[in-house]
Amino acid sequence: MTRTQEWTVGLELVEDSGRTEAEARLSTGTSTITGHGTARCNPSDVDVPAIGDELAASRAMKDLAGKLMREANREMEAVGAGTVPKHTGPGYGWPEAVS
Repeated sequence: MTRTQEWTVGLELVEDSGRTEAEARLSTGTSTITGHGTARCNPSDVDVPAIGDELAASRAMKDLAGKLMREANREMEAVGAGTVPKHTGPGYGWPEAVS
């Protein structure tokens, strides 16, 4: 069975006094999921708004992706399917320090 859908992601950025806030919205047609991200310029650094935009936007999209994955996991569990392992191996640092 072939199925085609179009989901829309919108991204809004607001910068004020060296702080950038981003909101990423995913609209599936039946629901909306929102992610948030922020970035701020260190007072000792040169203020480059494009960098704040990129950092805040990427953080908002990462937050959105995490929420989408958690929703998919909840729905898989609800129908009795397995989910993606929450921990697939050691992250940063020494493996013996991660339990």
